[in-house]
Amino acid sequence: MTTFDEREKDFEARYRHDQELQFKVKARRNRLLGLWAAGRMGLTGDAVDKVCADLNGKGQNCTPAQVKFELDHLAEQAKQQIMQE
Repeated sequence: MTTFDEREKDFEARYRHDQELQFKVKARRNRLLGLWAAGRMGLTGDAVDKVCADLNGKGQNCTPAQVKFELDHLAEQAKQQIMQE
């Protein structure tokens, strides 16, 4: 195997790892967002599908910007949790 082949193999392995990590972080972030929204509505479990519509329906003021902010915040939290596993 040539040096180029080894570098290519290493690059592909790193890319797969990065993609898997990114998927896990997004999945954890989305779960945390659902739990955050459920908490604001006094719900438990996975009962939240439509975040802003549900929050607004329960009398909680919610904007897409707030959801985006929470997604960004929870993405960092999810990344830290994944990295600690």
